[in-house]
Amino acid sequence: MPPFEKKSSGSGEIHSVFRIKPYFFLHVLNQNTNVTDVICGPRTFICQDHERVVLEPTPMISIGPAEYCIVENPVAVDPATGAIRRDPATGQILLQLSETEVRLAQPPFPLYPGEKAGELCKLKSIDALSSFRIRATRQFDMEVTVPFGQPKALAAAQAFDPGLTRLLKALPAEELAAAKAAGVPRTFTITRHISDEWMQAGPSTFIPSPNYVMASVVSAHILRKDSAIRLLATANCVSQHDGADRVAGEEWHVPIPGPYVPGVCEQVIGVDTAHILSEGQALLLSAKHTFVDAYGKRRRNAEEWLITYQDAESHLLDVHEQLVKYVNITTLSSRQYCVILDPVCPTTGKNMLGQRKLLRGEQSFFLKPGESLEKGIQSVYVLSSDQGLVLRALEEFTDTSVRPGAAAGAGPVTYMPGDRWMIFGPCEYVPPTSVEVVCQRETIPLSENEGIYVRDNRTGQVRLVHSQSYMLREEEIFFNKELPAEIEALISMDPVSERFSSSNANSLTRQASSRRSKHAAVKFGIPHNAAVQIYDYRARVARVEIGPDLVMLQPDEMFTLLSLSGGRPKRPNAIKSICLLLGPDFCTDIITVETSDHARLQLQLAYNWHFRVPPTPGPGEDRTAFNEEMRKLFSVPDFIGEMCHAIASRIRGTVASVPFDEFHRHSARIIRSSVFGETANATAMAAAAAAASPSTGMEPTMVPTIGGTTATCQEFVLFSNNLVVTSVDIQSVEPVDQRTRDALQKSVQLAIEITTSSQEATAKHEAERLEQEARGRLDRQRILDDAQVEKARQELLQLQSESAAVESQGFAVAEATARAEAAAIEARAAVEQARLRAEAQAIEARSELDRLSAARAAEIDFLQKQLELEVQKSRLLADIEAAKFSNMVGSIGQATLVEMARAGPDAQVRLLQSLGIRSTLITDGKSPINLFQTAQGLVAPPPSAGGLLADVTAGAVPVSGAGQAAPSVAAPASN
Repeated sequence: MPPFEKKSSGSGEIHSVFRIKPYFFLHVLNQNTNVTDVICGPRTFICQDHERVVLEPTPMISIGPAEYCIVENPVAVDPATGAIRRDPATGQILLQLSETEVRLAQPPFPLYPGEKAGELCKLKSIDALSSFRIRATRQFDMEVTVPFGQPKALAAAQAFDPGLTRLLKALPAEELAAAKAAGVPRTFTITRHISDEWMQAGPSTFIPSPNYVMASVVSAHILRKDSAIRLLATANCVSQHDGADRVAGEEWHVPIPGPYVPGVCEQVIGVDTAHILSEGQALLLSAKHTFVDAYGKRRRNAEEWLITYQDAESHLLDVHEQLVKYVNITTLSSRQYCVILDPVCPTTGKNMLGQRKLLRGEQSFFLKPGESLEKGIQSVYVLSSDQGLVLRALEEFTDTSVRPGAAAGAGPVTYMPGDRWMIFGPCEYVPPTSVEVVCQRETIPLSENEGIYVRDNRTGQVRLVHSQSYMLREEEIFFNKELPAEIEALISMDPVSERFSSSNANSLTRQASSRRSKHAAVKFGIPHNAAVQIYDYRARVARVEIGPDLVMLQPDEMFTLLSLSGGRPKRPNAIKSICLLLGPDFCTDIITVETSDHARLQLQLAYNWHFRVPPTPGPGEDRTAFNEEMRKLFSVPDFIGEMCHAIASRIRGTVASVPFDEFHRHSARIIRSSVFGETANATAMAAAAAAASPSTGMEPTMVPTIGGTTATCQEFVLFSNNLVVTSVDIQSVEPVDQRTRDALQKSVQLAIEITTSSQEATAKHEAERLEQEARGRLDRQRILDDAQVEKARQELLQLQSESAAVESQGFAVAEATARAEAAAIEARAAVEQARLRAEAQAIEARSELDRLSAARAAEIDFLQKQLELEVQKSRLLADIEAAKFSNMVGSIGQATLVEMARAGPDAQVRLLQSLGIRSTLITDGKSPINLFQTAQGLVAPPPSAGGLLADVTAGAVPVSGAGQAAPSVAAPASN
């Protein structure tokens, strides 16, 4: 339906008709007075010509119980009567411009012209563990109730409302004291200023107001046992915990378990948990400021102290305390001791700086502030009979203890600072604070092949101790014997199987130096048939030891290092060794020679060599000559290089006078003769041997003289070190020049081709001969095989004919026998089949008879039981009907039945009498008329034939013989 409609009157005027529903309103502007008014429904408003609707029908504002609405520019209301104020001159509704009004749950209300309504908002509610933090937006007066007589409530009120604290401080002292003495709550008016804050405790609902806003909701902090909330005062206030005055910036704890809502000027820094103390752990605390702690002791700034289990089971750090660290208990067993540095004086409680205190177990204690352990917890020195301690006095010390091994009656011994002495076991020793344990020493058992280097710090003498058990004295120390890096590596290697070059010497040196104990005696095992030279730098004497033997160096002795040539061709300083192998051994070298016709050849030669060693003199013989001969072995540092150079020069000189062809045919003889020399007889023998066997030559039997001495047959001797070369092996001869190499290769290939062609022709002839012989043997064998085949074929045909006859006869006999047997089997099978068929028919007949008998018996039984059930059902139904009728008749009663039988006719009679008219009956004349049911037909339809009870219920009892009424229509006669 439209909110309004326009209708025209008889005079031709048009009016706007507004049908305003309930709880709707509209604004109408009177254009004559320019005043806008409010029209509220339910109402039908007709707008006149001088009126104009400026706000069509609008629903009123409806605020629920838990809602509120903010209205801007609200109307002015008379505070005395509650009526809306209007301008007396114009009648215009007065508004409070630039103001707001909070309206709560109330009946629906309209908005007056100029008012603006905001959205509906839900009221904020909190529980008992929260509070509203409220901030004033303007200055206004507010009434508050001060709970005098309740100190805790008063402190909480002051913490929640700083204005209350200012009010109480502004009251006169006499009035405040009287109010506290009375103990009765009083109400005061407080002036709130802009930005003032206070709190509204829960459970409550915040009612908005134009004078203040809800800044936040402050939730309670749940404090457990052994915990406290740490608060900071943001302004001067009163603590709600104890009512104490707090200044801005002050911190304090609230240790009460349960919920705690901080006040307006209380800022929560955090929740501190108490530290649980045990018997094995304490707290080391430090004071931030001078204060009195929870145990009533005054603590100064930066002072440190311990809180142990004896002081409290748990400790909550005060705001003026800070935890430095946890201190674990120090426990000493009966075999332990410790030295405390800067111990605390028992009387003054201050550290005695620079002093030391000795404690021995069994005991347990905590280190106090400033104390520390020197070297931690130490074990008591338990010395056996082969152990000792080197001690040094730190200050003047008098030793009054009795040690094992001390002389009888020996008195106390006084030691000056720096003195060193030793004590020996067996004993237990705990060093006093004036004594320092330098080291612990043990007896070192040394076998015959073991030793150590010992240095005396007083004299500086170094000596080798071996083949005994020895313990260093207090003035002795181990002497570390340093060896050159190469010797360090060589003494740990097998000189025979582990020869190495200088390329891997550095890695081996590092490995060897890391393994060797430098104060242990340097030992070297000289292998069999080898020699080692040892030089004593102090005595400037060298000695040579021959293996197999184990040598041990004295402190001033050193091995002689040999630098030998190695590789092919030989390179100097390729092999380092301290052991000289006496041979026999061999070495290989590559040299380049040039023939008389300038053919350059490269020879690879192998030399067998050994050292000539004189026999070892007996126990009583003079060893001077023997030592001189042995020292000659090491007179040439690089005997390999010297030997190879000497032999190579002799071979080059000899080959230079021989042409290439001759050298190519007799290279072995020429090289050996150049090294060992050759006599005339040897030359003739070599020529005869060469003629007898071209491939091999006879070696010379004599050698040249070297240094004026004639060597034995096939020997080349270097007398400077008694080195003997016994043989020369030519391993390869290769031309250096390419043309020579090509010519030699061509000749070798030509010789190979000739030999190959000859061998091929011989092999071909032999193959043809063998082929002819094989072909003849094959033909002869073929003829013999054909004769054998024909003979075997004849025997086969004869056997086949005999087999065919036997086969035909056997087949006929077998077929007849099988046919007779099959006929007999078929006959027996037919007889058996007939017998089984008869038995099956008999079984089927008996089964069918049994089935029919069982079915007839079951059917008869079923019918009999069915009839019995029907009879039982009929009997039960009859009993039920009889009981039902009997119960119904009994419940109605005889008198009631008589009255019911009479009620119908009597009612009809009274009905006809009450009508006072005569009725007209129209009938077809065929059916009999029952006048007793005429009135019943006029009032109700004819009853159904439902039995006697239905007739009685319907109010009609048949009285005629048929018990039924004829159809009839009765109509009242018109007057």
